[in-house]
Amino acid sequence: MNNIALITGATSGIGKACAEKFAANRYNIILTGRRSERLQSLKKELEKKYQVKTKSLCFDIQKKDQVINAIESLDNSWRQINILINNAGLALDLKPIQEGDFSDWDTMIDTNLKGLLYISKLVSNIMITQGSGHIINIGSIAGRESYPNGNVYCATKHAVEGLTKAMRLDLFRQGIRVSQIAPGAVETEFSLVRFKGDADTAEKVYRGYTPLTSEDVAESVYFVASQPTHININDLLIMPMAQANATTFNKEPK
Repeated sequence: MNNIALITGATSGIGKACAEKFAANRYNIILTGRRSERLQSLKKELEKKYQVKTKSLCFDIQKKDQVINAIESLDNSWRQINILINNAGLALDLKPIQEGDFSDWDTMIDTNLKGLLYISKLVSNIMITQGSGHIINIGSIAGRESYPNGNVYCATKHAVEGLTKAMRLDLFRQGIRVSQIAPGAVETEFSLVRFKGDADTAEKVYRGYTPLTSEDVAESVYFVASQPTHININDLLIMPMAQANATTFNKEPK
């Protein structure tokens, strides 16, 4: 088998773009996500286009038992994971803390934080056994600076930044690299999910400037992953030219 990359949240956006980028560079891919039809469609597409091997694991990363069962289902040929891309994550709504929805909070914490922990524990133990590997966490500008009404989402991404630093301290003596890629505004399904299917509101988030694309972020992820093994890029913040910080944009007049 060629090198193997496991990508969480691979059915759309940054995760899908990473699957394409790594497959194009001869990685075999483990695709994970909750949407079985999308997983199977992407699996067939990558195998046909790039002649690589792919495996799809359909599970909800919020559910610890499902994560454990999925990783334990891998046979020896698929367990030699070189790259783990912790991409699965989401934001739900924009409300001040006093108006927040408990269910939305639970979903963001369980996905963005606990899900990352579950799969990182399992895969890091595989990497420790083989003496090498690279974990790449997809963070956010929201993990550097909070913004109005982004409270719990920002908190989870601050946690991803803290975890990335702590994971590197825990794992670097085991030969495992740990990195974070923190994007600014990226035009994906992110805002559509945040606004719960309200396409008009989601579209306005990206109006008047050129945001990052999923492919832009995937290029950065591959750059970090493709460095010589004596190099670890700890952290990479990538922003659209039109974005100065979490809330300041240079937008064209309406």
